Amino acid sequence: MTISKLSHALMATSFLAASLALTAGASAQEITVTHAQGETTLPGVPETVFVIDWAAYDNLSALGVDIHGAPGSNIPSYMSDIVADDLINVGSLFEPDFEGIAAEQPDLIVVAARSSTSYPTLSQLAPTIDMSVDNNSFVEGVKHNIETLGEVFGIEGRAADLIVDLDAKVMQARALVEGQGTGLVIVTNAGNLGIYGPESRVAWIYNDLGFPSVFDDVDDRDHGGDAISFEYLLETDPDWLFVIDRDAGVGNEGAARSLLDNELIHQTTFWQNDQIIFLDPQAAYISMHGYSGLMLMLDQVIEGLSSAQ
Repeated sequence: MTISKLSHALMATSFLAASLALTAGASAQEITVTHAQGETTLPGVPETVFVIDWAAYDNLSALGVDIHGAPGSNIPSYMSDIVADDLINVGSLFEPDFEGIAAEQPDLIVVAARSSTSYPTLSQLAPTIDMSVDNNSFVEGVKHNIETLGEVFGIEGRAADLIVDLDAKVMQARALVEGQGTGLVIVTNAGNLGIYGPESRVAWIYNDLGFPSVFDDVDDRDHGGDAISFEYLLETDPDWLFVIDRDAGVGNEGAARSLLDNELIHQTTFWQNDQIIFLDPQAAYISMHGYSGLMLMLDQVIEGLSSAQ
């Protein structure tokens, strides 16, 4: 073989080796995410990220991930400092702007809970994952989402730190629950009362913190919980009452306090012992599976229980 032919052969071999290396590298960068509605393969770490769920926004922000598109309404007040002013409006939680999203061509769309029904359409527009959480495994679900998003964005260490902090907060609250008696979570809405149970958006109060409930069965699938009366609260008489003021969640602050300030409630154990904890209504009702919102509510529980020690 002549020097010229040898040179060309070596060049061809080098080119082939380089091509194989690039192909292997590209394959190695692919990320397959298993989520509530199947599996989604991403070609690499997403750069342009849209979320159609405020819990997802909360979780990504806690991880330090930049977000480029989010719903234009129902922003939880506790997140006001972390929601950027220049976000692309992707529509609402229930009605995403499909045309607008398609025009922007995001690298990743995240849906969950209220927006999960949009997954089939959105997944045709861009890689989409569903971060919905099973309320029966509430805290574990939040941790799983943090871990999954950490893997997607290559920040597993940050995700691990957040999970350690969450575990510590849950253990702190759980230790305070011991010996505190029974608990009940209610939602107030336009003068009505409802209760939430162990399969609801506040399941962590019962399942993860270990608060014994005062009821055996409850149909809390409706947004307003299972309807109850003031007489029911007096009859069941829980030691602790956790309140989600839905009216406050939409701007009518203090409605729940006023509603509960009546002759029947004044006879209850929780009222007489000042054992009522008002959970952040938007963290509990809108972004219930968000990391920062859950940490906020755990702090509220810890503060309330500590005052009774």
